[in-house]
Amino acid sequence: MNSIEKIFANNKEWIAGKLSLDPAYFENLNKGQNPEFLYIGCSDSRVTAEDLMGVQPGEVFVHRNIANMVISIDLNVMSVINYSVRHLKVKHIIVCGHYSCGGIKAAMQSVDLGILNPWLRNIRDVYRLHKDELNAIADEQARYNRLVELNVQEQCVNLIKTASVQQAHRQRGLMVYGWVFDIHTGKLIDLKIDFPKILADIMEIYRLS
Repeated sequence: MNSIEKIFANNKEWIAGKLSLDPAYFENLNKGQNPEFLYIGCSDSRVTAEDLMGVQPGEVFVHRNIANMVISIDLNVMSVINYSVRHLKVKHIIVCGHYSCGGIKAAMQSVDLGILNPWLRNIRDVYRLHKDELNAIADEQARYNRLVELNVQEQCVNLIKTASVQQAHRQRGLMVYGWVFDIHTGKLIDLKIDFPKILADIMEIYRLS
């Protein structure tokens, strides 16, 4: 059995397993979704939102890209944010990075990576914003891990710059969280980012609602 055939065999087993526990499982799944969470994570094949959060289909709306970026001119992520906030009415938005992120590692290198250059430049911009802190870290691995964390922080800030998130926060208390998945231990780490403090100075410029 080749790898593609194995996937379809796995699918049959998954269906049988779900129906054995709940004969109406797919009938109920077809009725619609009402997720409380929007999860913005990395495309890395080792980091799957539903598994690490322990949630079921229908409980989390997911967007993934290289290095969990929230870029204002990326119509994909902006559409996901708009739809999940204004139509699905999610209550929580999570930006989740992970240690050993290839995108972060690539952005730390002085290498021409072709089509990846424009994307990685957004991560390099995060490095520039926090250059003094990062350059003061002598250990390369520790610096790498800290950039993973700071990148999550800046993508959360980018989220809060959007009109839909600002409006939902004001109207119904939508919250934004910055997490890191420690791929070495399997643990989720809440960075406990102090958004009010970070945003105190910039909201004069970025307030849209």
